[in-house]
Amino acid sequence: MLRINLYSLFAFAVVFAFTGLASVPSHSSALAQDFNAGVPQSLNLPDGFSARIIYEVPEAQGSWVCITTDPKGRLIASSQYGGIFRITPGDGGSASKVEPLTAKIGRAQGLLCAFDSLYVVAHRGDGMPPGLFRCKDTNGDDQYDEVKLLRKFEGGNEHGPHAVLLSPDKKSLYICAGNMTKIPDPETSRVPRNWGEDQLIERLPDANGHAADKMAPGGWVCKTDPDGKSFELVCSGFRNEYDTAFAPNGELFTYDADMEWDVGLPWYRPTRVCHVVSGGEFGWRNGSGKWPKYYPDSLPPVCEIGPGSPTGITFGTGAKFPARFQNALFISDWSYGIIYALTMKPSGASWTATAERFCWSNALPVTDLTINPTNGAMYFLIGGRRSQSALYEITYSGNESTEPATDFPALTDLHLQRQKLESFHQPTSDPEVVRELKKALSHSDRHIRYAARIGLEHQNKETWARNWSDDMNAMEILESSIALSRTASDSDEAYNQIVSSLNSLDWPMLDQTQRLHLLRSYGLAIIRFKKCDDEMKSGISKLESYFPSGDIELDRELSKLLIAADLDDSQTVAKTVRLLLASETQEEQVAYAWHLAAADNGWTPELQQKYFTWFLDSSNFLGGHSFGGYISNIRKMAVARLSEEDKARLGDLITRVPERRDPYADLKARDVVKNWTVEDILPVTDAELQSRDIENGKKMFAVGSCYKCHRISGQGGRVGPELTAAGNRFNTKDLLTTLVEPSKSISDQYSATVFAMEDGDTIVGRVVNLAGDEYWVQSDMVDPDTMVKIKVKEIEEMKESSISPMPAGLLDTMTRDDILDLIAYMRSTK
Repeated sequence: MLRINLYSLFAFAVVFAFTGLASVPSHSSALAQDFNAGVPQSLNLPDGFSARIIYEVPEAQGSWVCITTDPKGRLIASSQYGGIFRITPGDGGSASKVEPLTAKIGRAQGLLCAFDSLYVVAHRGDGMPPGLFRCKDTNGDDQYDEVKLLRKFEGGNEHGPHAVLLSPDKKSLYICAGNMTKIPDPETSRVPRNWGEDQLIERLPDANGHAADKMAPGGWVCKTDPDGKSFELVCSGFRNEYDTAFAPNGELFTYDADMEWDVGLPWYRPTRVCHVVSGGEFGWRNGSGKWPKYYPDSLPPVCEIGPGSPTGITFGTGAKFPARFQNALFISDWSYGIIYALTMKPSGASWTATAERFCWSNALPVTDLTINPTNGAMYFLIGGRRSQSALYEITYSGNESTEPATDFPALTDLHLQRQKLESFHQPTSDPEVVRELKKALSHSDRHIRYAARIGLEHQNKETWARNWSDDMNAMEILESSIALSRTASDSDEAYNQIVSSLNSLDWPMLDQTQRLHLLRSYGLAIIRFKKCDDEMKSGISKLESYFPSGDIELDRELSKLLIAADLDDSQTVAKTVRLLLASETQEEQVAYAWHLAAADNGWTPELQQKYFTWFLDSSNFLGGHSFGGYISNIRKMAVARLSEEDKARLGDLITRVPERRDPYADLKARDVVKNWTVEDILPVTDAELQSRDIENGKKMFAVGSCYKCHRISGQGGRVGPELTAAGNRFNTKDLLTTLVEPSKSISDQYSATVFAMEDGDTIVGRVVNLAGDEYWVQSDMVDPDTMVKIKVKEIEEMKESSISPMPAGLLDTMTRDDILDLIAYMRSTK
């Protein structure tokens, strides 16, 4: 039996084709996989690189998840649920030497050799609490006989304590942990300790109960001394960052996890690389409360990767690789079996990054990686969750120079300005510091404004809050309002000052960033001061005439704020219902449905009828494991606000169980117009693409269910990559070729794996999870929660599919004008 649904692959059609055209480095041809005990024997790598397995871990030694190097160039690795081992790699002609360490410590998710010690971040078990441990060899026998707990942590397991690394000045340690581990009572904090959930609309906990009791501030990074005596909180707001890494210039980065159960929901955030800065807040919140990246009281990512499971990361510093790979940040995705190489570039006072695949294979659950400075090789582990482990070595033998790189981007003046402001992330009595911080609030760079505001929040508010001047510009008012809301929520004077200042701002005179900032500033004041008086309502009511604005982000925030303000005689509910029914994507629709569930006023029987009918129509929406539960809970939230009279009038509309429709019903319902070939459509002149029906092109994108997986112009799903730039990257013929002849060029970045089973079954999909001896295979990309579980021992062969996941005939239900409209729409997106 062949388990593959061609309609289920339709929504990935565009990306499979377009990524195949992208300019990427050539790679070694290693597509077919030999298979032995679940360990891939050959990998995809750039030209000149090679990989070999230096140790297949026997079951008795567990499943290895973290690795480091010791001063003698040996490797030290830990099992997720067992002990710690030392490995002396073989040279190819000899086997690697592996020995268990005798120290009574294990279950490590972080290891580091520094200060004549082995530091271990253990997540639980064996009679020892989660925490940071220091192990020493006190008698010179090359074993760590002394084990000392430096700091106990509360909360462990996979979202618990993670990596430990050495600071660039080699004087301190940095430790990170996920959202299941509380901040370990730091003696000092660069993050002002005034964090909160800060939700304007009632937050919905995860529909399946995951982390239901875990609240802000979430995952964290702390700094400590070699003896672990004093901890300092550096930043927080992550979900589950497994590792951190210092760039050659001393800047710190991490790779944070998504909540894959939220795929398809408006608050879903893909895995993302973040610039770890002093006082940073990255917006993880419980359930539906996750902050969007445009909130000014948090910081945006450096790069969004997409769905996955972040594990170990490291810079290529010290590797005998070509310079661009020495300068790269390598990040690991456990779910999809990929090591990415990221190229970092300065972006204002922060950074941006572009990612490319460096190493990947079928079923390659990478857990951690390290550069061994002794031989310049990269070593990485696969394993985790009791799955088969192995240790790999990657080396380079190509023609490019491997001399130590000296061209990593230096810190710019803006970086240095940000760092100076960060030095004020502690209380001071110096009035010059306050003046410098206030001046920086109006800077054009977001990271500088952020660093300045955090600095102010550390100061006594009496030294800056009462000194607002009449000549403050819009950005100074906005940043100061947020700082005051977060530090003076017990002061009526501060509240009045914020309201008066925000009400003085003129919406048409603000740019989009400032408008989003204004909406968040009003909202945060309502949240922190727990009130919205007539004066504030008068200011907010002026914004209703600008809703809807036509901008997705602004409309979401306007809808949220106007509903929360509960204005008299407001048309917000009517406008939001219209947006709910007109929005192209399920993400937008769910966002408006959630906001409307919190609205008490502005309803009419007709609006209620349309609103609750939407819940029945939304049964064809698809998403992650919690998607359906969230929709059900939004409906319950809305029903709870109804009067008994409304409930009786709406009848079974509010109790009827939605029936899930065929997600491909719209696709199947369209008649075939023509079996198009590229030659049938060409030639297409530039003139023909002018004055096209862009709205119809957008409709064609929706008709193909592409929005279920992909984003374009800020709309759509997250399972597939962003397509906004695709229409302008290629010429018309290439675009048409990818759509009409999908198998002509298949990108290995998104290809499926074919599993030939011993019983003759064939399963096609992507490995996204492992549990012991099982692979969880995502077989339906449109319905990402659909999994097929297969036993590793029952796999006869596994290889990359040679057939495009995109079925032929993508355009066959469209007219030629529809096709040209689609191309014009894709060309119009920026």
